Amino acid sequence: MAHLRSDFFEYTSGRWIFNDDLRHAERRRVFKVDELSRLAAEAVNRSPDDIVRLEKLAEGGFNRTFLITMRCGFRMVARIPYPVTIPKYFAVASEVATMAFLRSFGLPIPEVYGYSPTPNNAAGTEYIFMEFVQGTNLGDIWFDLGEGEIISISRQLAELESKMMSIAFPAGGSLYYTEDLENAAGSASWPTRPGITLEDKRFCIGPDTSLRLWFGRRSQLDLERGPYKSAEAALVRGAEKELAYLRRFDRPLLPFQRVRREAYKYQEQPPSDHIENLDRYLLIASSLIPRNPALGQFRIRHPDLQPSNIIVSRSPDSNLHVVGLIDWQHTSILPLFLLTGIPQQLQNYNDIDSQSMTRPSLPEKLDDLDEAQQSREMELYRRRLVHYHYVKNTEEYNELHYAALTDPMGVLRRRLFCHASDPWEGETLTLKVALIQATKNWKTLTGGGSPCPVVFDPDDVREMMKLDAEQKEADESLEACRDVIGFGPEGWVPAEHYEVAMALTKKLKEDGLAAAESEEERAQVAAHWPFDDMDEEEYM
Repeated sequence: MAHLRSDFFEYTSGRWIFNDDLRHAERRRVFKVDELSRLAAEAVNRSPDDIVRLEKLAEGGFNRTFLITMRCGFRMVARIPYPVTIPKYFAVASEVATMAFLRSFGLPIPEVYGYSPTPNNAAGTEYIFMEFVQGTNLGDIWFDLGEGEIISISRQLAELESKMMSIAFPAGGSLYYTEDLENAAGSASWPTRPGITLEDKRFCIGPDTSLRLWFGRRSQLDLERGPYKSAEAALVRGAEKELAYLRRFDRPLLPFQRVRREAYKYQEQPPSDHIENLDRYLLIASSLIPRNPALGQFRIRHPDLQPSNIIVSRSPDSNLHVVGLIDWQHTSILPLFLLTGIPQQLQNYNDIDSQSMTRPSLPEKLDDLDEAQQSREMELYRRRLVHYHYVKNTEEYNELHYAALTDPMGVLRRRLFCHASDPWEGETLTLKVALIQATKNWKTLTGGGSPCPVVFDPDDVREMMKLDAEQKEADESLEACRDVIGFGPEGWVPAEHYEVAMALTKKLKEDGLAAAESEEERAQVAAHWPFDDMDEEEYM
């Protein structure tokens, strides 16, 4: 039994091809199992003796979930965050309030039975107890869906997002129960700032829980992280946060992504370049707000709408229905033009046909292709299909989102905002390229009027575009390695694939060293190999 319980504390769903020990340490969470069970039973007015089974249900990027089964067959979910999850108190408290608030509007979101945003309880861990939604995780059947089912799911998602985005908020940030935010007042991360109360006074808007605002030592900084009283405030807080961080922890860094270091001749990059570009961004931030006032209104949206966060159920007529939207951690309320976009796993932006919104079709002579070519064509067709129907259903059922989605400068606005808010990892290239594009498209971006306050030297622009092209090649080589090895974010692989992945990684490194044309190059390849363990502390 002790061995089984130790699995409750450890991450067992996968491994990482580099920094595996670190990733597991970040996810190790010891708690009092019996006490968590007792608290869960009490949350639904039952006795701990009613619990007949407690089992690990899933492990995500930030939380571990458990399925609790009662004697009568009733089931519920207990979820606890990993030690690495930030900002802990705000993340838990905000997710609970967000779920309750949106559920009150009729959205299919699990009911919360009880929670603790602090570890100061009998179980010794933060937790959320919530409803277990009966159904199938869409991610488990995603690649088996037919066209009719893709159309149906896309329509349902567009309708649910429309209902969600129709809720107007007086400010931006993240949602909380007013009582929880009051309890946080006076803490290091929330000194004395009041939240903005909603019409339903149980709820208020407080600090934005977006990860980029709290990453590493940034959480130590006393900064404004919301509520945002204007669209401009939402645009600038992330950049101001990063400026404060860089000025306090000023040190040069090699690019975190090791495949991108060669372009810099393996030299550390000074933060001064990124500071200069953040200052440039702040000069133009107020001009990034669209002229259509509706797109600047504060709205809410699921932070990670992907198949694995969607629960579906089949009706007696075999149709799929969305019955649950889960995982609301790090939900932000932002101006609509910053929230918009096709969810990551539903978009196919890199394809010309998808960009032009051409209705997808298979090649006329598909049967004449060999098996591998047919497979590639079917996968491309499927990606185009998902992209196409998401946009078309958004056009029909969510006009406000569609207006933001089809704004010709919308993608550039969001890129500028994200690159200016992201934690600095030794490069300023992505932000600078976006700024250059903003200067080139200034009239379209702003509607004319005042000239752009940011000007780049033509020689500097040429150098940046050359560097950008080099780094895109480096990214493509990393993507090719990803396809060969089969790893996901941070080098994650399923546990059962770990040994094979490590063997492939070893072979790739041997080939890379063998291809080096000099001892110096060989030493650089060895020192900066992208799949070896590395010290991440200086990037925090």
